[in-house]
Amino acid sequence: MNLKIITEQSRQAVIEILEKSGIGEGEIFVIGCSSSEILGSQIGTATNLDSAGAVYDGIIPVLNERGIYAAAQCCEHLNRALVVEREMMIKYGFEQVNAIPQPNHAGGAFATVCYQRFREPVLVEDIGAKADAGIDIGGTMIGMHMHSVVVPMKISLDRIGEAGIICARRRPKYVGGQRAIYDEKLM
Repeated sequence: MNLKIITEQSRQAVIEILEKSGIGEGEIFVIGCSSSEILGSQIGTATNLDSAGAVYDGIIPVLNERGIYAAAQCCEHLNRALVVEREMMIKYGFEQVNAIPQPNHAGGAFATVCYQRFREPVLVEDIGAKADAGIDIGGTMIGMHMHSVVVPMKISLDRIGEAGIICARRRPKYVGGQRAIYDEKLM
């Protein structure tokens, strides 16, 4: 496992997603990450803080530079709750819940790393399907956190480490039927 490669792949992936999705300051980017899948193992079987930290190092600084909020999804043992910055929780009116992610018990490695490294981390049960874009590293099922119309995105990478990735962005719903004319920039 080469942590520098995992960091660079993560950085490249998030930059491409941000460029293609067009999200910006004050919007939400959701990250689901299986450190086990990055290592080539089945999700939940080889939790690894080092690979999770490498993903963090690639993604979070890019989001912070652009003023985009990160929402780090926990594993199913915490009902896919999310680690977010307190500022984001307050801005969006999300409700804090009481749990601290752990790498081998409940939460997962990536959520644990985020909880340890965020400036003022809190756990929220959900974000009301408000994520504007995101990345699912290793089949962690982030869709529940995104707006109601999600568009899958292809980028130049299809893996981070050994984990397959699925990238997505939201788009506004189409309304009006066959007579409607749509704004191409929003499609």
